[in-house]
Amino acid sequence: MADSPETVDEQSAERMPRWVWRAVAIFWLGFLVSLAMRITLARLSNLIVVLLVSLFLSLAVEPGVNKMAGRGWRRGTATGVILAGVVMMFVIFVAAIGTLVASQIADLLGNSEFYVTRAVDFLNTTFDTNIDPANVIDEIRDPDGRIQQFIANQSGRALSVSLAAIGVIFQALSVMLFTFYLVADGPRLRRSICSRLDPSRQVTVLDAWELAIDKTGGYLYSRALLAGLSAMFHWIVFQAIGTQAPVALALWVGLISQFLPVVGTYLAGILPVLLTLIDSPVKALIVAIAIAVYQQVENYLFAPRITARTMALHPALAFGSALAGGAVLGAVGAVLALPAAAMLQALVSNSGRRFEVIDSHLTRVPAKRHERRPSDHPVPRGRGGERSL
Repeated sequence: MADSPETVDEQSAERMPRWVWRAVAIFWLGFLVSLAMRITLARLSNLIVVLLVSLFLSLAVEPGVNKMAGRGWRRGTATGVILAGVVMMFVIFVAAIGTLVASQIADLLGNSEFYVTRAVDFLNTTFDTNIDPANVIDEIRDPDGRIQQFIANQSGRALSVSLAAIGVIFQALSVMLFTFYLVADGPRLRRSICSRLDPSRQVTVLDAWELAIDKTGGYLYSRALLAGLSAMFHWIVFQAIGTQAPVALALWVGLISQFLPVVGTYLAGILPVLLTLIDSPVKALIVAIAIAVYQQVENYLFAPRITARTMALHPALAFGSALAGGAVLGAVGAVLALPAAAMLQALVSNSGRRFEVIDSHLTRVPAKRHERRPSDHPVPRGRGGERSL
């Protein structure tokens, strides 16, 4: 006699292995844990960015604090002095650029008819157009026109902009506080970490820490030097053609082009071109040409010599790191990606054994003029006698 369907189901349930229930429980438990971690990381994303920026600044400030501490300064006082100097320079830079932009906007609004007429005359003369300046001015003044509607819509966002500015100020203060404690209590922090490790691991950790300080300091040194050269060149150009606030514009081009990788050069050139375009299209063309020419000179003359002495990072690796950092953390990630890539490259190059490369046309690198001869670079030896880099 055949079993009924209910009996078959009962027998199948009895035969089901126990690991199936465990697998189902582990699956749902893992799903819930991953969901909780995702929500937690999303909530802590701003804190993670603040900690990363603080770590970057602490590594950059550490060499200066160590030198001042070696001369008798307290680490807390030395750290406060250096951070105060950094904040003061940043405030002066923002104030100069903000004053320049505000004055230009006020001048543009107060003399809109003059600038519109001159711009239309330039278009009519250069491109043989037939635009009536009076119609353009009437369109700008029309309360129901597109321009006035756009201005009215932007005025409603003042509250959101103010709240965003307050958030940025709070994050900046948090970065300064974390940076201060990381640098001022640096030796105590490193002792606490090393106390959990055996002596051989302590040497490895301290060497990696020192390497991170050197690479981060080298990155900032090279960027600051290139920014100074860029600012000096563009100040001469802006002063020669008679642009308004040439010092502020030169500082803007120098700092933005060097500390924002990949797109920094283009962002730095937009502001001076727009401001000079209001004054004279010919001056704007001269500024654009000067920025493009200097960028080529920097890429082929200044940057290779400076970065070779401070942070030797392959161009492809630098470009890819900037793109990856920008994709993960935005502009902050793009800035932090270069020193992070330099530290990772240095750590990888210092680990493992290295051997002499055989002579071949596939591995032969032509010597550059500014490089020293191979005999001038002593190659250290490892424990086993092999050469290490």
